[in-house]
Amino acid sequence: MRGQVIPQQPLWYAIDIESLIAADHPLRDVKRRADAVLVAMDREFRKAYSKVGRPSVPPEMLLKALLLQALYSIRSERRLVEEIQVNLMYRWFLDLSLDAPVWDATSFTTNRERFEKHGLIRSFFDRVVESAYLEKLASVDHFTVDGTLIDSYASMKSFRRRDADAVKVRDGSDDGDPGNPTVNFRGEKRSNATHQSLSDPEALLYRKAAGQPSRLCHSAHALMENRNGLLIDISVAQADGHAERAEALAMVERTRERQKVRVRTLGMDAGYDAGPFLHTLEHEKGVVPHLPTRRGKITGTNEAADARRKARRRKRNKGYQLSQRIRKRVEEIFGWAKTIGGARRARHVGRWKIGQHVLLVGTAYNLLRLARMALREASPAAAA
Repeated sequence: MRGQVIPQQPLWYAIDIESLIAADHPLRDVKRRADAVLVAMDREFRKAYSKVGRPSVPPEMLLKALLLQALYSIRSERRLVEEIQVNLMYRWFLDLSLDAPVWDATSFTTNRERFEKHGLIRSFFDRVVESAYLEKLASVDHFTVDGTLIDSYASMKSFRRRDADAVKVRDGSDDGDPGNPTVNFRGEKRSNATHQSLSDPEALLYRKAAGQPSRLCHSAHALMENRNGLLIDISVAQADGHAERAEALAMVERTRERQKVRVRTLGMDAGYDAGPFLHTLEHEKGVVPHLPTRRGKITGTNEAADARRKARRRKRNKGYQLSQRIRKRVEEIFGWAKTIGGARRARHVGRWKIGQHVLLVGTAYNLLRLARMALREASPAAAA
């Protein structure tokens, strides 16, 4: 029998939002883990906020809302606020009652500098990693490092000569768009030495490989543990071709200081094949590098050449072969961060803001992976 639409809706509802969320929904475990970490950060939050004045939007809510943005590929903070307004599951995740108003999107902007000044987002990320180590879900010996590019928020049209008078720009009046003039780069050689983006001065022109176009971009760098593919550290630097090696050394040191973990082996691709870097990594940091060296005879008798020879001989070991096979899993992190987390192109101008976004995307990735692992252990059929 055909059902009928009842036009008169009741005035009051008794809703238990908890019952609307599936018992095996990954967001349940993500919420539990995120709440436990944020409770442990209470002292840090109290230091970051004044004891007098009007109450702010709870920083716990702001951080968890940014996790939702990464987990559900929400394109902007303004759109995120709109989604929280109408989505019951988002309100449940944020511990926001049904009749509570949602804050304005500018709350993220006004708190961004506070988060950076007190290192709250970095602390959030590090504490999630620490929880994985406490549960013995991350390796303490074997790791992988890799880098990728993040397209700048700026357009290529903004990449102008530092001498503004030399820029060839039409006024755009003939194409009906005076606010977006055409820039003519024909016959002009562009480089980071002579040109700079007006919109994002920290972005550099970089070409990843021969035959590929140059792009305005920043570089992101990740340190992954090899047991379960969890992200141990992530950072953003300039795309100058040398940042990968510098950030690798920095992340190895940060992991030792913050997680009390000493990296023993480090899988890499051929882009890290530089003798001084390998020597520093092995002799100063105590890390055994696993990387494919470039073809050709290694000449020289200095320490850098010796480090490359050792790396080449190491390619015959079983440990090297295993490390190189697992190394490719770091691309899953970059793939998720770019396609789901929205890190393919920067949403902000300023490298420290991009770094905040990448840290939150990395935190969301780890929390979701830990939730999936817990679900797999509890019910292998459900996880599949």
